[in-house]
Amino acid sequence: MAAGNAQGGRWLLTASIAFNGLFLGVSLVLGVIVWLSEPLWAGLFPRAELAEIVRPESGSGREKVAIIRVEGVLAEGLLGYVHRQIEQAAAVKGVQAVVLRVNSPGGTITSSDDLHRRLTALISGDPAKKRDPKPLVASFGSLAASGGYYISAPAATIVCDRSGLTGSIGVFAGLLSIEGFSKQHGVGMTVIKQGEIKDSGSMFRSMTPKERQVWQDLIDTSYNRFVAVVEEGRGKRLKRKLLEPFPVAPVRAGPNPPEVQPYQRYLADGGIYTAEKALEHGLVDSLGTLDDAVAEARKLADLDEH
Repeated sequence: MAAGNAQGGRWLLTASIAFNGLFLGVSLVLGVIVWLSEPLWAGLFPRAELAEIVRPESGSGREKVAIIRVEGVLAEGLLGYVHRQIEQAAAVKGVQAVVLRVNSPGGTITSSDDLHRRLTALISGDPAKKRDPKPLVASFGSLAASGGYYISAPAATIVCDRSGLTGSIGVFAGLLSIEGFSKQHGVGMTVIKQGEIKDSGSMFRSMTPKERQVWQDLIDTSYNRFVAVVEEGRGKRLKRKLLEPFPVAPVRAGPNPPEVQPYQRYLADGGIYTAEKALEHGLVDSLGTLDDAVAEARKLADLDEH
């Protein structure tokens, strides 16, 4: 009887080891798969954590500068992670200042204006929610244009990478036209509508003067808003008015550059500017890296004073 129990115990021990070994092996394989696929699922389910720079001398790190990263095209439905970053930066007591790191070509006027509103609220604070005002410093990477500049206008300071491009203060709508192709190949569209200009912008026909003016009014309204946002945010730091023409001397490079006549631009002509030209015109405040922007944020929040 005792021998039988010993034999059964050995089988049980062997089965237990085999099962646990199999379980651990499968778990390890699954863990490796999850780790290797992290770039995919992290993009689908982005974490709501903020990247934070902590003062080395603070010990416990209770006082922090939060970095909000805005990257890629600004469009409705794609900015949930940015919204969570802004919300967390506004809500966390330990965050004393915020750096907005921008690498974006811009996007829709609605998404840009929404981010601008959220960032302005972060700067102002919210007594009802017991949220203190927090200074904002914008840090421009390789490109912070159009909507990327729009959302940065409220910042107390804008620091731009030396090789960065910025500006593009303007608004446009691009409407595809295949009218010539459709006439040549007998392809068209039958439109049944009610409303005189309901199908304005159709790719199969040219706009009437009235339809074009309606679209122009939409663009002009958004453009006026863009100009007002920049003028309000930058204020006297702008070296000239956004719609004021100024002469530009062409850059001549190479051993035998062609003779080119000077031309005129204005800051809100929709074009981009190099970092040095943006600094010259007051579109940015200084040239520097993300670390420089963090140092500026610490200074604005007096983190180095205590």
